[in-house]
Amino acid sequence: MHESQSTKQRKGLLALSININLGLLVYFKYSNFFVENINGIAHVFGIQPMHWVKLILPIGISFYTFETITYVVDVYRKTHEPLKRFQDYLLYIILFPKLIAGPIIRYHDLADQLTVRPDVIDDKLHGFYRFVLGLAKKVLIANQVGLLADEIFALPYNELSTSTAWIGAIAYTLQIYFDFSGYSDMAIGLARMLGFRFAENFDNPYISKSITEFWRRWHISLGTWMKNYLYIPLGGNQVAIPRLYLNLTLVF
Repeated sequence: MHESQSTKQRKGLLALSININLGLLVYFKYSNFFVENINGIAHVFGIQPMHWVKLILPIGISFYTFETITYVVDVYRKTHEPLKRFQDYLLYIILFPKLIAGPIIRYHDLADQLTVRPDVIDDKLHGFYRFVLGLAKKVLIANQVGLLADEIFALPYNELSTSTAWIGAIAYTLQIYFDFSGYSDMAIGLARMLGFRFAENFDNPYISKSITEFWRRWHISLGTWMKNYLYIPLGGNQVAIPRLYLNLTLVF
């Protein structure tokens, strides 16, 4: 695709790659859901249910699907040269610190680091500190407030007072943030110890003053990915109002 001079051929290869990746994502993530619903409807009408062996969802499939799409789009746009060695491509896709919970790393942000990385003791120390910080967020805060939230959510509605409900909601809110940002901190720290620099994924989202600001601060890598690889290519806000609403719907 990178070497082709034919715009039509390059677009065709891009579309093929994106469709294959999205097709695999949909197949693994939603096949069980669709089959269960179809069988439920079949049962209601007395129809023989479909025989289906439940699929096991590959760990981190959403993240590395986004990143394989990022790779082909960056190569298509000529944002960066394609990798010359297949093992470097595999390293980009399955680099383990980010595999399970992100952040989503764009190819052109990591490409040069795949072949040349510094080996500096300060990076290892900073990375270790960041990993421990993330682990503390997850184990000491997220897990503990999660227990409180689960206990409150398990209460019968007639035993749930307004104040208790608010405590449960706040506990769950804290659990989500410290769990997810903790995983991101651990990923960033592990990567730093290995010589990689990952972009930040959270920027104190709960101090945001608007929904727009919250979106910019929460899961930054996903928001950036949606903006650069979906929203803007669809026309962004430089389109008619009906198309703008469609673009926003597709992103969310």
